[in-house]
This record gives sequence, C-alpha cells and structure tokens, in this order.
Amino acid sequence: MANTPERVELREAVRAICDQFDDHYWGECDRTHTFPHAFAKAIAEGGWLGIAMPTEYGGAGLGVTEAAIMMQTVGASAGYFAACSTIHINIFGLHAIVKHGSEEQKKKWLPGVINGDIRACFGVTEPDAGLDTTKIKTRAVRHGDTYVINGQKIWTSTAQQAQKVVLLTRTTPIEECAKPTDGLTLFF
Repeated sequence: MANTPERVELREAVRAICDQFDDHYWGECDRTHTFPHAFAKAIAEGGWLGIAMPTEYGGAGLGVTEAAIMMQTVGASAGYFAACSTIHINIFGLHAIVKHGSEEQKKKWLPGVINGDIRACFGVTEPDAGLDTTKIKTRAVRHGDTYVINGQKIWTSTAQQAQKVVLLTRTTPIEECAKPTDGLTLFF
C-alpha cells in the first residue's frame, strides 16, 4: 500500500483526533464500563464515519483502503481495539446498504450512520453456529408486507449502544438451497 501524500494527510488528521483521547480517558471508560461517547462523537464530527460512504449521502467517497488506513491509525492510538470496535460497524457494516439497498433505504439510513446519529451493530454470531455463519438458525419468515424474525445472537459488539442492527437471517432453509450461502438475508 503506497504511502501517498493524501494517505499521510489522512493518518495525521485521524491521529490528531485520537490524540485527544489518552490512556487516562480509555482507562476510565474501561474501569467504569462506559461507552466512549466523546471519542465516537469526535470521529463522527470529523467526518470519518463516512470515509468509504458515497458523497451523495454525506460520506467522503473514499475507498476501503483509506478506511483500513484510518482504522489502523485508530488501532495504534491509546484506545487500541476498544477505539476500533466503537466505530468499525458504522464504517464497514453498512456497505450492504450501499451495495444492495434501495435508493430510499440509502437516503433514509446512511446520512444518520455517517453523521453518528445512528449507531449500528452487526448481529451475526449464534450460539450453535460457531464460525460457520451458513449454519445460523435465526429465521425471517414473510407475513404479508413484513417479516417475523426469530432467533438468537451472541457476541454483538456495541449492541448496548446501537439504535439499529444489521441482522443476518436465514430466509430459506439451508436444505432447500443450492449453496449454503444462498437463502441468507440482511435486515436493518
């Protein structure tokens, strides 16, 4: 990954925000089991939650490489993994909406995710599926114009702070699918 002037500038700008949150800040968040609201707000206000999101929804329109550089910089700060897990879903987890969502969904959800008003989490892991997400049992069954969803999720980082969940479900039983990855649907 070439270290272009733009990427150096990106690292420096992100580092300047991260440097405002020292070991004491992160230690206090850890000791009191408190979500790092001030850090999340500073990253959002800096425009970094939308680093890889389209400009028409308020994002920066940069790529996943730039988002990875940003997260590497955040991970090298005093917050380490706690800082990364505070923001990574809003940066990476909503690309399903960017790629597959309707224009209405993009306009409705992406601006709030980008500006930090909406915190998201990613509901994937289940007690009996292990690392094989094709074995999830959470089902979404269509009833008229809606879906009824039943199942369990575990180890959902930032769930306590999230207003929305990117939820992986099975809409077609695995035994009815040509491939195990068929029949999986994300809800938000």
